[in-house]
Amino acid sequence: MGVVLAAVLGASLAGCSSTGGKRAEERAKAAEQGRPAVSTPRWTFAMVTHAGDGDTFWDIVQKGAKEAAAKDNINFVYAHDDQAQQQAQFVQNAIDQKVQGIIVSLAKPEALKDVLGKAAKAGIPVITVNSGSAQSKEYGALTHIGQDEEIAGEAVGAELTKRGRKKAVCVLHEQGNVGHEQRCAGAKKTFGGELENLYVEGTNMPSVQAAVQAKLQADPSVDAVLTLGAPFAPTAVKAKDAAGSKAEIDTFDLNEAVARDLKSGTLGFAVDQQPYLQGYEAVDLLWLYRYNANTLGGGRPVLTGPQIVTGAEAAKLEEFIKRVTR
Repeated sequence: MGVVLAAVLGASLAGCSSTGGKRAEERAKAAEQGRPAVSTPRWTFAMVTHAGDGDTFWDIVQKGAKEAAAKDNINFVYAHDDQAQQQAQFVQNAIDQKVQGIIVSLAKPEALKDVLGKAAKAGIPVITVNSGSAQSKEYGALTHIGQDEEIAGEAVGAELTKRGRKKAVCVLHEQGNVGHEQRCAGAKKTFGGELENLYVEGTNMPSVQAAVQAKLQADPSVDAVLTLGAPFAPTAVKAKDAAGSKAEIDTFDLNEAVARDLKSGTLGFAVDQQPYLQGYEAVDLLWLYRYNANTLGGGRPVLTGPQIVTGAEAAKLEEFIKRVTR
């Protein structure tokens, strides 16, 4: 369950701003020493996401956000829940505590529409990340940071076609997540073969394995399985082995296991959307907006992906993956 946001929000501390020709050098030195690299007020920014417990993807997003917050003298607080209603309550808690900025993911956007309207009325700037790029502007956010999920799916479809695949299964592990639906729809749009969706219970890995295994056993013509999150890739590999299938397993997102399996050839490719960058830029852009009224994107999302990663690229990124920044 999510951390109770109201309990961890602290009061903002006042400070002053400074500039100068040596600012970049001073920021680098401060970062090395673990000190803020700016002297702006100690604003509080809240991040609320749809992450479930144990979702390592969001650990990377958080790390980026926390490192930007340390640099920008921000009091950063985080709350998460995979239930949209609870996510909306966390946003309301942030509004009640009068934070200076809110970062939120919109996996199930309709559930957060009203509360984000309240944030706008309260004059609290909002940046959306990861999910909900189509609704971000409508809901009053400054910008959206992440990958366009349909574009990412289209990149996958093109890659599957290039690899000569004929029949693919797209494994959706969170029903109702608009981003997941968009990924599969995008892949279907550009894939030269046949693609169908397979809905699984993402919170139950044995059930996920059983569902993928059953699909592969029932249809030996399936030659590609696409999972939508790094933790599900090894499970799909187990299902493939148990089914005696020769299907290629591909996935969205990176972690150490995915990097290892890409290098060994156990996985075909992964789609990196740079979660560290999503967290880091969200905090940094909120700081820039409050400090200097800066915005990025020109009314369009700021894209952090997709990047197709194969075994060769995974080897180059391994150092960063191990330190949990890719």
